[in-house]
Amino acid sequence: MQHKDGSFEGAAGHSIYYQQWTPDTAPKAVLLIVHGAGEHSGRYAGLAAHCCAAGYAVVAQDHIGHGKSDGSYGHMEEFQHHMETLEMFRQRMAEQFPELPVILLGHSMGGLISACFLLSHQREFAGCVLSGPAIKTEMEPGLIQRLLIQLLSRLTPSMGVMQLDPAGVSRDPAVVKAYCEDPLVNHGKMSARFVSELFAAMAEIQARAAEIELPILIMHGAADVMTAPDGSRFLYDAVSSSDKTLKLYPGLYHEIFAEPEREEIYAELTDWCDRRLGG
Repeated sequence: MQHKDGSFEGAAGHSIYYQQWTPDTAPKAVLLIVHGAGEHSGRYAGLAAHCCAAGYAVVAQDHIGHGKSDGSYGHMEEFQHHMETLEMFRQRMAEQFPELPVILLGHSMGGLISACFLLSHQREFAGCVLSGPAIKTEMEPGLIQRLLIQLLSRLTPSMGVMQLDPAGVSRDPAVVKAYCEDPLVNHGKMSARFVSELFAAMAEIQARAAEIELPILIMHGAADVMTAPDGSRFLYDAVSSSDKTLKLYPGLYHEIFAEPEREEIYAELTDWCDRRLGG
């Protein structure tokens, strides 16, 4: 396996860091990873190693305000900036790996970004995998709280209003410890604008999910308290894809790729991708 990294200019002039992992032989396809809120692309190195061994090139960027990309941690100006940056990255990777099929993989907030991205770009992909996508969340505020967050988003957009509990990441204490000690993970609160933009995007995908038609695999830990498994059930029922699979894992937490059963889940992922590629 070979590894390289670099940067490019994303939406609104932000410098975006990215990584790619490639097998020692010619790859059969590209897996484009879209990571979750507060984390970064480096947390997918283990998954990338498995996928490279299975013949896939793996590419991932750090979102604006995440990891080694610039921007304010825990804050976003516009959800659309993530969409625009993802398209810039996709185009760069298409130039680097011409003619190879691409499978989109989005986790958590990255699953939300990916699902929304498919509304206008699904023809660019051979399939999509969503892990614990943020379609709905157990932390979703009530109506009065949402109205307050929308008001704060306009008046004090960078004010912190919501924080993730790292204990919900994985049942593996070592994973939680590493997450808490990772200097590239944002451990602070998400801003009012960040939260407001996320809930607006959730509402959009809930309203337009039927427009998604490509092969899709939705994977979710059934004991996830960060993003609601009901959101994955909803998405599975709502998409128009004739080739769709929903996998709910009893007892697993939010980051299924960081749970003790990760190797089995890695294998399920690449097996599904292989079948979509005719392998």
